[in-house]
Amino acid sequence: MNFEVYADGVFFLREGHARCALGRGGVAAMGEKREGDGATPAGLWPLRRLYYRPDRMTKPDTKLPVVALTPADGWCDAPGDPAYNRPVPWPHAASAEHLWREDHVYDLIVVLGYNDAPVRPGLGSAIFLHLARADYSPTDGCVALRQADLLSLLAGASTWDALCIHASPSGVV
Repeated sequence: MNFEVYADGVFFLREGHARCALGRGGVAAMGEKREGDGATPAGLWPLRRLYYRPDRMTKPDTKLPVVALTPADGWCDAPGDPAYNRPVPWPHAASAEHLWREDHVYDLIVVLGYNDAPVRPGLGSAIFLHLARADYSPTDGCVALRQADLLSLLAGASTWDALCIHASPSGVV
């Protein structure tokens, strides 16, 4: 199944639609995403796996591969590093995002299959589906949902599913 996301922050779930947060740089058209631009990449991106914070919640019900986060988890965002757009131990010698955060936005992280097969340096890394802040403030390029909506999506999700991100608005009023 494909889940649909539109540039106006509307996310279509199995049972309706929900609000979501997108990148501060808007939605980048196919082929225009670059590392650090804050844009969410348009396209069809498979759901690869789920990371979750075991100290804050129980293992979510999903058919996706599930990994319990640890304080030693990071994600490389340094285009010149051989581990670019891959999980890495934290701290990492090159630039990397720490996945074990004080806030709750990474309590659930679905890794999207963006720029990962093959990885091309500089075209963007760490495009996740994760938890939204209470005010739905923009992300650095990810898609973010409230916890109940993300858990609902995960309940039926598998690696056969994908997230389709559209550069156009949804038309939902």
